Amino acid sequence: MKNSGIKLSALALACSLALSANAATTLFTNVDIFNGTEDKLYEDHHVLVVDNKITKISKDEIKSADATVIDGQGKTMIPGLIDMHSHLCLQEGMLVGRDDYDQMAMGARTYVSLQQYLDQGFTTARDAGCNVLGIAKAINKGLMDGPRIYPSGGFLSQTGGHADTGSFNDQPGRVDDLERHGFGYIVDGKTEVRRAARQNLRAGATQIKVMAGGGVASEFDPVHMTQMSVEELEAAVEVAKDYGTYVTVHAYHDRSVNRAIDAGVRSIEHNFLVSEDTIKRMKKEGVALSAQAAMSLKAFANPESITFFSPDQQDKASKVYEGALQMFKWAKKHELLIVTGGDMFGPAYNTTQAENMTYMQKAGFTPFEIMKMGTSNAAEVLSWSGGMNPYKYGSLGKIEAGAYADLILIEGNPLEDIEVLNQYEEKFQLIMKDGKIYKNTL
Repeated sequence: MKNSGIKLSALALACSLALSANAATTLFTNVDIFNGTEDKLYEDHHVLVVDNKITKISKDEIKSADATVIDGQGKTMIPGLIDMHSHLCLQEGMLVGRDDYDQMAMGARTYVSLQQYLDQGFTTARDAGCNVLGIAKAINKGLMDGPRIYPSGGFLSQTGGHADTGSFNDQPGRVDDLERHGFGYIVDGKTEVRRAARQNLRAGATQIKVMAGGGVASEFDPVHMTQMSVEELEAAVEVAKDYGTYVTVHAYHDRSVNRAIDAGVRSIEHNFLVSEDTIKRMKKEGVALSAQAAMSLKAFANPESITFFSPDQQDKASKVYEGALQMFKWAKKHELLIVTGGDMFGPAYNTTQAENMTYMQKAGFTPFEIMKMGTSNAAEVLSWSGGMNPYKYGSLGKIEAGAYADLILIEGNPLEDIEVLNQYEEKFQLIMKDGKIYKNTL
């Protein structure tokens, strides 16, 4: 990634005369539409956007006297892409914001990541843990540009769990710097879980993220570990249900995943080391899989290239790579509801954000299946946040009347060549989020 946030700003400046403050009504003509749900393009259509919503789609000419008309030139229009496992305020590793930079610097770096997301066509991101609640609030209020954020707030982790960012010789009860800034909460017992979950939701979280098992990019928890008791997980789920939303968990293997499902968790992040029986249970009970293909099938295929990983973390990553290949085959076989997301500390880590989608080809998924994962599938899971959803007054992940005007015009057809998503600098010729144009090179 080479200064893509800066390039976006320069491009926006260059286009400012043509865009002229983004007229309230925009009419797109001559576009081929992928609507987010069907394996086809609706050719030579017209789309009318009024303020921040799509109001009309038609094969016939649409007349609007006050509209800014944009000739789509036969380009493919797709919904704005959705990343379902972002960590917008993490850079390089979990402890960088504790050891190398203060929170002012991490906030500034987060803003760069936000511009990279927009530049790459990701108009929505579900943040799966860190202190991004204030930034999400600022974006929702229109105070800064960035993708729509569905924030989880601080991770909920037990002592010694996957989000325990303390030091080796910390004593029980000590609050480390990251926890003090809302990065995560160390919770032991039902009361502490409830308090932390309520605090997140009080501050604007749209769902709760709990660390239910061991991981790779952490110091104290081996991959085989199971974290949080059933009672603790049930406490988080109860709080979420009281707010009309849901819990998603970090979990890799059968014991942690099934314990989470027992407690009422609705979404599993990672899931790389489970058996086929667990996949069958997820399908039966309507539990979503949040897949991180670029992490598991690209980065972890060569974990020695991740310079901030210790030898032990590199060994864990190798095991995850092998397990992920098999798990994805079972997930496809049993037709799980799958969404995709990065989990690689923002798009700055040697990848384009869309690789988290396109790498699903290596697990046998078709371009159409992958496009749904990053559009309408993702929107379905986002809708589970119910009353906590800040964007509940229109559709996301679809091109339909009443949907939010999050749109991309592409040179090429991702239903035929999904790799076009990685060629965003050249192929993404217009990016609109919430009715506002961020890029236009037509």
